[in-house]
Amino acid sequence: MTIVVAEDSVLLRAGLERLLTDAGHQVLAAVDNANDLLDAVTRHTPQLAIVDVRMPPTFTDEGIRAAALIRAQNPDVALLVLSQYVEERYASELIAASNGSLGYVLKDRVADVEDFLRVVASVGSGGTALDPEVVQQILVRSRQRNVLNELTPRERETLQLMAEGRSNAAIAQTLFISPGSVEKHVSSLFIKLGLPPVDGENRRVMAVLRYLESENH
Repeated sequence: MTIVVAEDSVLLRAGLERLLTDAGHQVLAAVDNANDLLDAVTRHTPQLAIVDVRMPPTFTDEGIRAAALIRAQNPDVALLVLSQYVEERYASELIAASNGSLGYVLKDRVADVEDFLRVVASVGSGGTALDPEVVQQILVRSRQRNVLNELTPRERETLQLMAEGRSNAAIAQTLFISPGSVEKHVSSLFIKLGLPPVDGENRRVMAVLRYLESENH
């Protein structure tokens, strides 16, 4: 696929470019700041943009704000956000506004080449890839809501696995329960959260995360 990379670290940017090229992807541009990222996306219209959260000049939220702008202006461009730390507030806002083709992973994942390339392929093809640490941070804050306190421990586990993008079959295997039990937990937690069940893994993840994000407002 065609990709634009935005990463201020020279070594990591070069490493990502080499890794992606060796995997058969075409890196159209590799930049070190948010403004150049936006220009590159406008000029090239890549299939995927890989974006660092913290970039010049302030190294705070330039990257994630640029990612949000790309999602608003170029919704067909898939986004893979990289962060050294869990930027929980920005993650929940971007995820809640998304309809798929989105990844938010920690940079440690880049060290596992095969895992990272699987994430690139998944996000580029319309999937959702959320680092478990990001999901955990969102869920920790979500526990402040009384409505989530109504969930049973098993429903909480099911919700977290759903938010990670797991299918019902995968949840059943992880929790060592039957697929039928998973379906009951899913139906129950959606009722308690006031969310109607929807078809499609991506839309299901987005529905859950939209709810979790709403507590921040």
